Amino acid sequence: MGVKGIVRKAVEVGEMGFNKDGGAINWFPGHMAAATRAIRSRLKLSDLVIEVRDARIPFSSANQDLQPQLSAKRRVIALNKKDLANANVLNKWVRYFDSSNQDCLPINAHSRSSVRKLLDLVEFKLKEVMSREPTLLVMVVGVPNVGKSALINSIHQIASTRFPVQEKMKRATVGPLPGVTQDIAGYKIAHQPSIYVLDTPGVLVPNIPNIETGLKLALAGSVKDSVVGEDRIVQYLLTVLNTRGSPLHWKHLAKQMEETSQISEDKPDYNPKDLRPKMKKMPNASDLLYVKDLVREVQHALYVTLSEFGGNIEDENDMECLIEHQFEVLQKALKIPHKSSEARLMVSKKFLTLFRTGKLGSFVLDDVPEFNPES
Repeated sequence: MGVKGIVRKAVEVGEMGFNKDGGAINWFPGHMAAATRAIRSRLKLSDLVIEVRDARIPFSSANQDLQPQLSAKRRVIALNKKDLANANVLNKWVRYFDSSNQDCLPINAHSRSSVRKLLDLVEFKLKEVMSREPTLLVMVVGVPNVGKSALINSIHQIASTRFPVQEKMKRATVGPLPGVTQDIAGYKIAHQPSIYVLDTPGVLVPNIPNIETGLKLALAGSVKDSVVGEDRIVQYLLTVLNTRGSPLHWKHLAKQMEETSQISEDKPDYNPKDLRPKMKKMPNASDLLYVKDLVREVQHALYVTLSEFGGNIEDENDMECLIEHQFEVLQKALKIPHKSSEARLMVSKKFLTLFRTGKLGSFVLDDVPEFNPES
Protein backbone atom coordinates (compact mmCIF):
# COMPACT_ATOMS: atom_id res chain seq x y z
CA MET A 1 0.00 0.00 0.00
CA GLY A 2 2.91 2.35 0.76
CA VAL A 3 2.88 5.80 2.31
CA LYS A 4 0.09 7.15 0.12
CA GLY A 5 -2.25 4.34 1.13
CA ILE A 6 -1.85 4.80 4.87
CA VAL A 7 -1.03 8.46 5.34
CA ARG A 8 -4.67 9.48 5.78
CA LYS A 9 -5.19 7.14 8.74
CA ALA A 10 -1.71 7.49 10.21
CA VAL A 11 -1.91 11.26 10.31
CA GLU A 12 -5.54 11.22 11.43
CA VAL A 13 -6.70 13.69 8.83
CA GLY A 14 -9.77 11.78 7.67
CA GLU A 15 -11.86 14.26 5.72
CA MET A 16 -10.47 17.21 7.65
CA GLY A 17 -7.93 18.19 5.03
CA PHE A 18 -4.32 19.21 5.46
CA ASN A 19 -4.34 21.75 8.29
CA LYS A 20 -5.13 20.89 11.88
CA ASP A 21 -8.38 22.88 11.96
CA GLY A 22 -9.86 21.19 8.89
CA GLY A 23 -10.35 22.12 5.26
CA ALA A 24 -7.78 22.76 2.57
CA ILE A 25 -4.93 24.87 3.87
CA ASN A 26 -5.15 28.55 3.07
CA TRP A 27 -1.86 29.98 4.23
CA PHE A 28 -1.68 32.90 1.84
CA PRO A 29 -1.21 36.15 3.78
CA GLY A 30 -1.64 39.53 2.13
CA HIS A 31 2.07 39.97 1.54
CA MET A 32 2.17 36.68 -0.37
CA ALA A 33 -0.57 37.78 -2.74
CA ALA A 34 1.22 41.08 -3.40
CA ALA A 35 4.57 39.31 -3.74
CA THR A 36 3.19 36.84 -6.27
CA ARG A 37 1.93 39.69 -8.44
CA ALA A 38 5.30 41.45 -8.21
CA ILE A 39 7.19 38.25 -9.04
CA ARG A 40 5.06 37.63 -12.12
CA SER A 41 5.68 41.18 -13.28
CA ARG A 42 9.46 41.06 -12.78
CA LEU A 43 9.76 37.62 -14.35
CA LYS A 44 8.95 39.23 -17.68
CA LEU A 45 12.05 41.43 -17.34
CA SER A 46 14.41 38.77 -15.96
CA ASP A 47 17.12 37.26 -18.14
CA LEU A 48 17.51 34.18 -15.98
CA VAL A 49 15.75 32.59 -13.02
CA ILE A 50 17.35 30.61 -10.22
CA GLU A 51 14.53 28.52 -8.84
CA VAL A 52 15.56 27.31 -5.40
CA ARG A 53 13.96 24.09 -4.19
CA ASP A 54 14.52 21.94 -1.12
CA ALA A 55 16.70 18.97 -2.08
CA ARG A 56 14.64 16.75 0.22
CA ILE A 57 11.44 17.53 -1.70
CA PRO A 58 12.51 18.45 -5.27
CA PHE A 59 8.98 18.21 -6.65
CA SER A 60 6.83 19.24 -3.69
CA SER A 61 8.85 22.42 -3.11
CA ALA A 62 8.04 23.80 -6.58
CA ASN A 63 5.44 26.56 -6.76
CA GLN A 64 3.15 24.99 -9.34
CA ASP A 65 1.30 28.23 -10.07
CA LEU A 66 4.53 29.84 -11.30
CA GLN A 67 5.84 26.86 -13.27
CA PRO A 68 4.41 27.93 -16.68
CA GLN A 69 6.26 31.25 -16.46
CA LEU A 70 9.43 29.76 -14.96
CA SER A 71 9.72 27.03 -17.58
CA ALA A 72 9.50 29.65 -20.33
CA LYS A 73 12.61 31.46 -19.01
CA ARG A 74 16.28 30.59 -18.87
CA ARG A 75 16.25 28.69 -15.63
CA VAL A 76 18.53 26.85 -13.25
CA ILE A 77 16.91 24.69 -10.58
CA ALA A 78 19.08 24.85 -7.47
CA LEU A 79 18.36 21.95 -5.12
CA ASN A 80 19.45 23.55 -1.85
CA LYS A 81 20.24 21.77 1.44
CA LYS A 82 21.89 18.91 -0.39
CA ASP A 83 23.76 18.13 2.82
CA LEU A 84 20.40 17.08 4.34
CA ALA A 85 19.36 14.92 1.38
CA ASN A 86 20.30 11.35 0.52
CA ALA A 87 23.00 11.66 -2.14
CA ASN A 88 21.99 8.54 -4.10
CA VAL A 89 18.36 9.59 -4.43
CA LEU A 90 19.36 13.18 -5.18
CA ASN A 91 21.54 12.01 -8.07
CA LYS A 92 18.52 10.24 -9.53
CA TRP A 93 16.58 13.50 -9.33
CA VAL A 94 19.39 15.32 -11.17
CA ARG A 95 19.27 12.69 -13.92
CA TYR A 96 15.51 13.13 -14.10
CA PHE A 97 15.81 16.89 -14.62
CA ASP A 98 18.61 16.36 -17.14
CA SER A 99 16.36 14.00 -19.10
CA SER A 100 13.82 16.84 -19.25
CA ASN A 101 16.49 19.22 -20.64
CA GLN A 102 16.34 21.25 -17.44
CA ASP A 103 19.52 22.56 -15.81
CA CYS A 104 19.65 21.37 -12.22
CA LEU A 105 22.37 21.63 -9.60
CA PRO A 106 22.38 20.39 -5.99
CA ILE A 107 23.88 23.05 -3.73
CA ASN A 108 24.58 24.01 -0.16
CA ALA A 109 23.84 27.74 0.09
CA HIS A 110 26.32 28.05 2.98
CA SER A 111 29.21 26.55 1.00
CA ARG A 112 31.19 28.96 -1.16
CA SER A 113 32.51 26.22 -3.45
CA SER A 114 28.96 24.96 -4.00
CA VAL A 115 27.62 28.44 -4.79
CA ARG A 116 30.58 29.13 -7.11
CA LYS A 117 29.51 26.16 -9.23
CA LEU A 118 26.03 27.64 -9.42
CA LEU A 119 27.41 31.03 -10.48
CA ASP A 120 29.56 29.37 -13.14
CA LEU A 121 26.45 27.71 -14.56
CA VAL A 122 24.53 30.99 -14.46
CA GLU A 123 27.34 32.81 -16.29
CA PHE A 124 27.48 30.07 -18.90
CA LYS A 125 23.76 30.33 -19.57
CA LEU A 126 23.98 34.14 -19.80
CA LYS A 127 27.10 34.21 -21.98
CA GLU A 128 25.20 34.82 -25.20
CA VAL A 129 23.07 37.59 -23.68
CA MET A 130 26.02 39.32 -21.97
CA SER A 131 27.50 40.30 -25.33
CA ARG A 132 24.50 42.41 -26.33
CA GLU A 133 22.80 43.56 -23.11
CA PRO A 134 24.26 46.27 -20.81
CA THR A 135 22.16 45.19 -17.83
CA LEU A 136 21.07 41.71 -16.83
CA LEU A 137 18.58 40.61 -14.20
CA VAL A 138 18.78 37.29 -12.37
CA MET A 139 15.76 36.51 -10.21
CA VAL A 140 15.87 34.09 -7.29
CA VAL A 141 12.50 32.49 -6.54
CA GLY A 142 11.19 29.66 -4.39
CA VAL A 143 8.71 28.67 -1.72
CA PRO A 144 9.34 29.79 1.89
CA ASN A 145 12.36 28.56 3.83
CA VAL A 146 14.22 26.84 1.00
CA GLY A 147 17.29 29.03 1.57
CA LYS A 148 16.92 31.82 -1.00
CA SER A 149 18.24 34.58 1.25
CA ALA A 150 21.14 32.42 2.45
CA LEU A 151 22.04 31.87 -1.21
CA ILE A 152 21.88 35.62 -1.89
CA ASN A 153 24.26 36.31 1.00
CA SER A 154 26.74 33.71 -0.27
CA ILE A 155 26.59 35.20 -3.76
CA HIS A 156 27.41 38.61 -2.23
CA GLN A 157 30.45 37.26 -0.45
CA ILE A 158 31.76 35.64 -3.62
CA ALA A 159 30.93 38.62 -5.81
CA SER A 160 32.93 40.95 -3.57
CA THR A 161 36.08 39.04 -4.50
CA ARG A 162 35.30 38.14 -8.11
CA PHE A 163 33.73 41.34 -9.45
CA PRO A 164 34.41 45.07 -9.02
CA VAL A 165 31.43 46.45 -7.17
CA GLN A 166 30.77 50.16 -6.62
CA GLU A 167 28.44 50.32 -3.64
CA LYS A 168 28.61 48.40 -0.42
CA MET A 169 26.47 45.31 -0.76
CA LYS A 170 23.62 44.66 1.62
CA ARG A 171 22.77 41.37 3.24
CA ALA A 172 19.46 39.59 2.87
CA THR A 173 17.55 38.74 6.02
CA VAL A 174 17.80 35.05 6.92
CA GLY A 175 15.63 33.25 9.45
CA PRO A 176 14.47 29.74 10.39
CA LEU A 177 10.78 30.56 9.87
CA PRO A 178 9.02 30.84 6.50
CA GLY A 179 8.05 34.31 5.31
CA VAL A 180 11.07 36.30 6.54
CA THR A 181 11.64 38.13 3.26
CA GLN A 182 8.53 40.20 2.59
CA ASP A 183 9.56 42.44 -0.31
CA ILE A 184 11.63 42.24 -3.47
CA ALA A 185 15.14 43.66 -3.22
CA GLY A 186 17.72 44.10 -5.96
CA TYR A 187 21.45 43.57 -5.37
CA LYS A 188 24.11 44.66 -7.84
CA ILE A 189 26.81 42.02 -8.08
CA ALA A 190 28.82 42.91 -11.18
CA HIS A 191 29.69 45.46 -13.88
CA GLN A 192 30.31 45.14 -17.62
CA PRO A 193 27.59 44.14 -17.97
CA SER A 194 25.82 45.17 -14.82
CA ILE A 195 24.22 42.14 -13.22
CA TYR A 196 21.56 42.44 -10.57
CA VAL A 197 20.27 39.58 -8.47
CA LEU A 198 16.72 39.99 -7.26
CA ASP A 199 15.81 38.26 -4.01
CA THR A 200 12.09 37.57 -3.60
CA PRO A 201 9.78 36.48 -0.78
CA GLY A 202 8.88 32.83 -0.56
CA VAL A 203 5.38 32.30 -1.89
CA LEU A 204 3.15 29.24 -1.83
CA VAL A 205 0.14 28.54 -3.99
CA PRO A 206 -3.09 30.00 -2.48
CA ASN A 207 -4.16 26.55 -1.28
CA ILE A 208 -2.63 23.10 -1.06
CA PRO A 209 -5.31 20.52 -1.84
CA ASN A 210 -2.91 17.54 -1.80
CA ILE A 211 -2.48 16.35 1.78
CA GLU A 212 0.84 14.60 1.31
CA THR A 213 2.44 17.51 -0.55
CA GLY A 214 1.29 19.83 2.22
CA LEU A 215 2.76 17.58 4.89
CA LYS A 216 6.10 17.41 3.06
CA LEU A 217 6.21 21.21 2.88
CA ALA A 218 5.38 21.40 6.57
CA LEU A 219 8.04 18.82 7.43
CA ALA A 220 10.67 20.80 5.51
CA GLY A 221 9.61 24.01 7.27
CA SER A 222 7.99 25.79 4.30
CA VAL A 223 4.69 25.98 6.18
CA LYS A 224 4.58 27.19 9.76
CA ASP A 225 4.31 24.34 12.25
CA SER A 226 1.39 26.02 13.98
CA VAL A 227 -0.72 25.78 10.82
CA VAL A 228 -0.49 22.00 10.63
CA GLY A 229 0.48 21.06 14.19
CA GLU A 230 3.82 19.54 15.24
CA ASP A 231 2.08 16.34 16.38
CA ARG A 232 0.55 15.78 12.95
CA ILE A 233 3.83 16.50 11.16
CA VAL A 234 5.70 13.97 13.31
CA GLN A 235 3.02 11.34 12.73
CA TYR A 236 3.59 11.76 9.01
CA LEU A 237 7.38 11.62 9.42
CA LEU A 238 7.18 8.42 11.46
CA THR A 239 4.84 6.94 8.85
CA VAL A 240 7.41 7.63 6.12
CA LEU A 241 10.34 6.31 8.17
CA ASN A 242 8.50 3.13 9.18
CA THR A 243 7.16 2.42 5.70
CA ARG A 244 10.63 2.77 4.20
CA GLY A 245 12.21 0.75 6.99
CA SER A 246 14.68 3.54 7.75
CA PRO A 247 15.05 2.74 11.49
CA LEU A 248 16.18 -0.79 10.57
CA HIS A 249 19.34 0.76 9.10
CA TRP A 250 20.27 1.78 12.62
CA LYS A 251 20.72 -1.83 13.73
CA HIS A 252 24.37 -1.26 14.61
CA LEU A 253 23.24 1.06 17.40
CA ALA A 254 21.73 -1.83 19.36
CA LYS A 255 25.17 -3.24 20.13
CA GLN A 256 26.59 0.21 20.83
CA MET A 257 23.81 0.96 23.29
CA GLU A 258 24.56 -2.26 25.16
CA GLU A 259 28.24 -1.40 25.38
CA THR A 260 27.86 2.20 26.46
CA SER A 261 25.95 3.75 29.30
CA GLN A 262 22.70 5.64 28.80
CA ILE A 263 22.59 9.42 29.04
CA SER A 264 22.82 10.35 32.70
CA GLU A 265 19.47 11.08 34.34
CA ASP A 266 20.80 14.28 35.84
CA LYS A 267 21.47 15.80 32.41
CA PRO A 268 19.53 19.05 32.05
CA ASP A 269 16.59 19.14 29.65
CA TYR A 270 17.28 20.95 26.40
CA ASN A 271 15.11 23.33 24.44
CA PRO A 272 14.87 22.48 20.68
CA LYS A 273 16.72 25.73 19.98
CA ASP A 274 19.73 24.33 21.86
CA LEU A 275 20.15 21.72 19.14
CA ARG A 276 20.61 24.35 16.44
CA PRO A 277 24.15 25.61 15.73
CA LYS A 278 24.86 28.96 17.34
CA MET A 279 26.33 31.67 15.13
CA LYS A 280 28.09 33.62 17.87
CA LYS A 281 28.88 30.89 20.38
CA MET A 282 30.25 27.57 19.24
CA PRO A 283 28.95 24.53 21.15
CA ASN A 284 31.42 23.10 23.61
CA ALA A 285 32.48 19.47 23.78
CA SER A 286 29.84 18.68 26.41
CA ASP A 287 27.05 20.06 24.21
CA LEU A 288 28.22 18.05 21.21
CA LEU A 289 28.47 14.87 23.26
CA TYR A 290 24.96 15.40 24.64
CA VAL A 291 23.43 15.83 21.17
CA LYS A 292 25.35 12.82 19.85
CA ASP A 293 24.10 10.62 22.69
CA LEU A 294 20.58 12.01 22.32
CA VAL A 295 20.48 11.16 18.62
CA ARG A 296 21.82 7.69 19.30
CA GLU A 297 19.12 7.02 21.89
CA VAL A 298 16.39 8.26 19.53
CA GLN A 299 17.65 6.11 16.66
CA HIS A 300 18.00 3.09 18.92
CA ALA A 301 14.47 3.56 20.27
CA LEU A 302 12.98 3.68 16.79
CA TYR A 303 15.03 0.68 15.68
CA VAL A 304 13.82 -1.43 18.60
CA THR A 305 10.15 -0.50 18.17
CA LEU A 306 10.15 -1.27 14.45
CA SER A 307 12.27 -4.44 14.64
CA GLU A 308 10.05 -5.86 17.40
CA PHE A 309 6.82 -4.76 15.70
CA GLY A 310 4.59 -7.78 15.17
CA GLY A 311 1.89 -6.15 13.08
CA ASN A 312 1.48 -5.43 9.40
CA ILE A 313 3.35 -2.27 8.43
CA GLU A 314 0.90 -1.70 5.56
CA ASP A 315 -2.19 -1.94 7.77
CA GLU A 316 -3.55 1.45 8.79
CA ASN A 317 -4.58 0.42 12.32
CA ASP A 318 -1.33 -1.43 12.97
CA MET A 319 0.67 1.58 11.80
CA GLU A 320 -1.30 3.84 14.11
CA CYS A 321 -0.53 1.58 17.08
CA LEU A 322 3.16 1.50 16.16
CA ILE A 323 3.35 5.28 15.97
CA GLU A 324 1.64 5.70 19.34
CA HIS A 325 4.18 3.32 20.87
CA GLN A 326 7.02 5.25 19.22
CA PHE A 327 5.79 8.49 20.74
CA GLU A 328 6.07 6.82 24.16
CA VAL A 329 9.64 5.59 23.64
CA LEU A 330 10.68 8.90 22.10
CA GLN A 331 9.46 10.70 25.19
CA LYS A 332 11.82 8.59 27.27
CA ALA A 333 14.71 8.88 24.80
CA LEU A 334 14.34 12.66 24.69
CA LYS A 335 14.26 12.88 28.50
CA ILE A 336 10.84 14.50 28.67
CA PRO A 337 8.99 14.14 32.02
CA HIS A 338 6.08 11.70 31.83
CA LYS A 339 3.83 13.97 33.86
CA SER A 340 4.32 16.94 31.58
CA SER A 341 0.98 18.14 30.21
CA GLU A 342 2.75 19.18 27.01
CA ALA A 343 4.91 16.07 26.70
CA ARG A 344 3.62 15.07 23.26
CA LEU A 345 4.18 18.57 21.89
CA MET A 346 7.70 18.65 23.37
CA VAL A 347 8.47 15.26 21.80
CA SER A 348 7.25 16.50 18.44
CA LYS A 349 9.27 19.72 18.54
CA LYS A 350 12.53 18.03 19.56
CA PHE A 351 12.13 15.21 17.07
CA LEU A 352 11.40 17.66 14.26
CA THR A 353 14.50 19.67 15.17
CA LEU A 354 16.68 16.57 14.98
CA PHE A 355 15.25 15.68 11.58
CA ARG A 356 15.45 19.16 10.09
CA THR A 357 19.06 19.68 11.16
CA GLY A 358 20.10 16.36 9.63
CA LYS A 359 20.98 14.75 12.96
CA LEU A 360 18.89 11.66 12.13
CA GLY A 361 20.49 11.19 8.73
CA SER A 362 19.82 12.32 5.17
CA PHE A 363 16.50 11.74 3.43
CA VAL A 364 14.66 12.61 0.21
CA LEU A 365 10.90 12.50 0.77
CA ASP A 366 9.75 12.81 -2.86
CA ASP A 367 9.74 9.66 -4.98
CA VAL A 368 11.79 9.91 -8.17
CA PRO A 369 9.51 9.95 -11.26
CA GLU A 370 10.05 7.32 -13.88
CA PHE A 371 12.14 8.56 -16.77
CA ASN A 372 14.19 7.40 -19.70
CA PRO A 373 17.85 8.27 -19.06
CA GLU A 374 18.54 8.20 -22.81
CA SER A 375 15.72 10.57 -23.76
